[in-house]
Amino acid sequence: MPGRNKELEAEVMAWVEAVLGEKLPPGNFEDVFRDGVILCNLINKLQPNSVKKIQTSGGSFKLMENIQRFQEAVKKYGVPHEEIFQTADLFERRNIPQVVLCIYSLGRQTQKHPEYQGPTLGPKMAEEQKRDWDEDQQRMMRDGQIGLQMGYNKGASQAGQGAMNQTRHM
Repeated sequence: MPGRNKELEAEVMAWVEAVLGEKLPPGNFEDVFRDGVILCNLINKLQPNSVKKIQTSGGSFKLMENIQRFQEAVKKYGVPHEEIFQTADLFERRNIPQVVLCIYSLGRQTQKHPEYQGPTLGPKMAEEQKRDWDEDQQRMMRDGQIGLQMGYNKGASQAGQGAMNQTRHM
């Protein structure tokens, strides 16, 4: 499990504050997000009505439902499945770096949604540059040869390098 990055956690919390337009309650990263209420409010701010019901009180299972609803909403928003944390990662504080990665990924995904005009998180995402090659261009690329691509090495060899299981003489 990777170690925690406090700077990344602070960057994620600052982004969440900027998106929500309000200060987060004081406390550690895992304590602030543990009940899932802020996460649900965050995804609702990015994509309205993503999470219809947010539990603000109740037992552990009620609060864990908030986290599960957030996970489903970010999956629909476009966050890759492998970057989404498990409910226990946050609620039981098992893998906080994965939670940070998920929210960071969510911040990056906002760049792909033109309807969202707020702050983004992370580097600019690459855009697809589709290229269409006609038959002549494909043949030229396939039949072309680049410098040393075919293995020519100007007479260099490994002669004198020694063979396996032999000592090196100095």
